[in-house]
Amino acid sequence: MNTQRIGAIFEKDLKDFMKNMMLLTMPIIPIILSLIYSRLGGDEGLPVPMLYLIVGVTFSSVTASSMMTMMAEENEKKTLRGLMLSPASFMDIIFGKSLVVGLMTFIALTISLFFVGMEPFLNVQVIIGLILLFLFFLFLGIGIGLFTNSIAATSAYLMPVMFLFGFTPMIDFLGLGEDNIAIKIAEFFPLMQLINMHDTESWMPIGIVAIWALAAAIFTFICFKKERTDD
Repeated sequence: MNTQRIGAIFEKDLKDFMKNMMLLTMPIIPIILSLIYSRLGGDEGLPVPMLYLIVGVTFSSVTASSMMTMMAEENEKKTLRGLMLSPASFMDIIFGKSLVVGLMTFIALTISLFFVGMEPFLNVQVIIGLILLFLFFLFLGIGIGLFTNSIAATSAYLMPVMFLFGFTPMIDFLGLGEDNIAIKIAEFFPLMQLINMHDTESWMPIGIVAIWALAAAIFTFICFKKERTDD
């Protein structure tokens, strides 16, 4: 990896991020949600599923959404192909673009958890889980953005990503039975695995989330290679 190329990509994307009002408003969503939820917690604080719901909203609305939008914008402006054919490597491009999104995600998540309680997340196991969850949403956003030809088209993919992966804990509020097939499938999703990790202190959910992150990384690499070789 070339640090100068990564720095140049980071600087360019940071300027683009600050100029894009849609991107700037995305980090506000989890912060507002955490403010609303903080009034519901009382002295005992919020239950773990609701805390992880805020985490899921942050990663889906900031991490995945921002990466989709940034990649789709470059696709729409026909500047992504030039970047891919430049001397910058695949890792240079990924790292450079991820730094801005990572920074905004960290700010939004820190402020959100400040309002609802940061203590449950202050241990090594949970931090590792959050990092893997961030990588999953990051690669998912990059991959979807690579094959999306316009910013408008990203909304068609963003809503399923948010509901399937960001709002997963809400399935418990639908009143479905424990034997329901939807409940059983949702239990294997990344966010539900981290809730399970929090309840059981088991390391097995970390491995499952790592598999999700690896699958998203492979998906991104396939989309990158296809975009680079397409006419």
